[in-house]
Amino acid sequence: MIASISTFAIALAVEGKKAGLPQLNVNDFAPQLIWLALSFLMLYLLMSKVALPKVGSVIEERAQRIQRDLDEAGRLKSETERAIADYEASLASARTRAGGIAKDIRDKLGAETDVERHRVDAQVAAQVADAEKRITDTKTKAMAEVGQIAAETAEAIIGQLQGKAVSKDAVAEAVKSVLRG
Repeated sequence: MIASISTFAIALAVEGKKAGLPQLNVNDFAPQLIWLALSFLMLYLLMSKVALPKVGSVIEERAQRIQRDLDEAGRLKSETERAIADYEASLASARTRAGGIAKDIRDKLGAETDVERHRVDAQVAAQVADAEKRITDTKTKAMAEVGQIAAETAEAIIGQLQGKAVSKDAVAEAVKSVLRG
């Protein structure tokens, strides 16, 4: 391929300068290479002295800004973690206080309930004792009357069976002995 390019370049040179591209003229290769080197050197100097320092300063400034943002984010993160820890501590304290208040109220209500229960128990016990006394009195009265009723009934039955009147005292004595035991 290099041989074909060289052959082509020589053929053009032979034809003369009037025909073809001047870049491909072999006689003009040396000045073109010099201008290429000068252009490259000028571009290199321009890039190294002007453009690259500006690009480097922009990159450095960007890196510093990123570092500042990272530092600020770290500071905010630590503040947030501190705030969360304070919040959780406050929440735990509030729960503890709420539990204490609930326990105090529960104990107070339990004590009031116990006092009320004892008062009601005392009232009920008094009413039960009164009712038992009335029942005992009624029972005693009824038992006393049962003996009399039994004596009158026995007297009437015996009187009808025998056809004659029986002594009330004898019937009453017999009923009493049966009721005793």
